[in-house]
Amino acid sequence: MKTYLIRLAMALGMSVAMIGGAAAASVTNKDAQAQVLSVTEDGNKIELVVEAGATVTFCPAGCFVTMPSGDRETLAGNEDIDIVNGGAVIK
Repeated sequence: MKTYLIRLAMALGMSVAMIGGAAAASVTNKDAQAQVLSVTEDGNKIELVVEAGATVTFCPAGCFVTMPSGDRETLAGNEDIDIVNGGAVIK
């Protein structure tokens, strides 16, 4: 299952990269272990795995996100997020 989630996260990241120049949210995991975010975008829900120390770009046109802590956020698609101790710090 973990391999599937990693592949899904990579596919999402590549899709965002192909949009080119569009604003998108990014998340940086500053924790020592991988963290999982639940992302709902255009009615599609995925689990986005962010490995320790990694930065992932996602959500180019707004989305709903459940953070590892369980907090829910609505993103416009231009936020920078740090995950620290399982919690999200949105900049």
